Amino acid sequence: EDEIQQLQKALLDYLDENTETDASLVFSRKFYIAQWFRDTTMETEKAMKSQKDEDSSEGTHHAKDVETTGQIMHRAESRKKFLRSIIKTAPSQFSTLK
Repeated sequence: EDEIQQLQKALLDYLDENTETDASLVFSRKFYIAQWFRDTTMETEKAMKSQKDEDSSEGTHHAKDVETTGQIMHRAESRKKFLRSIIKTAPSQFSTLK
C-alpha cells in the first residue's frame, strides 16, 4: 500500500462511518472511487504514451524512463486492484439506493 492508497482508504472509511447521518456521503464515496480509478487509468495511459514517444526518439535516458514507466504501471495496477476490492466490499447502501 502506498501513501495515496492509505489516504484513500482513510477517506472511504470516514465516509462509510458517516453515511447514516448524511446519505449524500454514499454518492460522494462512489464519486471518489470512480474518479480515482479514472485518474489511475489516465496515469497509466500517460506513462505508456511517454514510453512510446521515448522509444521513437531513442533518447539517452531511455533505460531510466522504461524503469520509471514500469514502476508507474505496477503502482497503477496495485491501485486499481485496491479500488476494485473496495467496490466489491461496498456498503449495502450502494445496492439499495436508486
